[in-house]
Amino acid sequence: MPSSRPLRIVLSGGPGGGKTTSADLFRREIGDHVVVVPEAATILFQGGFPRAAQPSAQRHTQTAIFHVQRHLESEYDALYPGRVLLCDRGTIDGAAYWPDSEESYFASVQTTFEEELARYDAVIFFETAAVGGCSIEGGNPIRNETLDQAIVLDSKLRALWSRHPAFHLIPHQASFFGKISTGLETLQAIVSALSHSAS
Repeated sequence: MPSSRPLRIVLSGGPGGGKTTSADLFRREIGDHVVVVPEAATILFQGGFPRAAQPSAQRHTQTAIFHVQRHLESEYDALYPGRVLLCDRGTIDGAAYWPDSEESYFASVQTTFEEELARYDAVIFFETAAVGGCSIEGGNPIRNETLDQAIVLDSKLRALWSRHPAFHLIPHQASFFGKISTGLETLQAIVSALSHSAS
C-alpha cells in the first residue's frame, strides 16, 4: 500500500444497515488508533442543504456531497496523521443516487470509478435492514427513504462497491446486535491486517 496516503476503510450499504453505529462503537473500543470520517450527506442536509427529487437537484446534491467527502477525508488525514480513517460512506456512493448513468456521475465530478475505488483499502458493506422488512428509521431525522427505496439503493450500492478487491459483506440478521457484532469483528480483522502490512 502506498505510504503517501492514510489507510482508509469505507463503510457503506443501504439506509438502516448499521454502519454508523458500528463505526462509533469501533472507535470507542479501539480509541486513538482510528478516527471516523462523518457522512458528508448528513452534514449537508442537517446544515440546511435542500433535498429534492428533481434530477437537476439530485445532480447538484451528489456533486456537493462528493466534494465535501473528498475534503473531509483530506482534513481528517491532516488532523489525525497515522490513524486509520473509517469513512462513513465514500466517494463512490453518489453514483447510486445519481439520476443518470454511473459514467455520467464520475465524468461530472471529473474522476473515474477506478480512481475513486483505489482511494480505499477495504470496503465493509452493511446490508440494509429493509431486506428483512425491518424499520430503517433509527432516529435519523434526515432519512426519508421507504423500505422499497432502501432495498433498491442497497442493491445499487452493493453492485458498485462489490467490485473492490477487499469487499466484505455484512448481511442482514434478525438480531441487530448479532449483525453489529459481526461487523465489529470484521472491522477488527481488517484494521489489524492493514496496520500490520503498512508497518
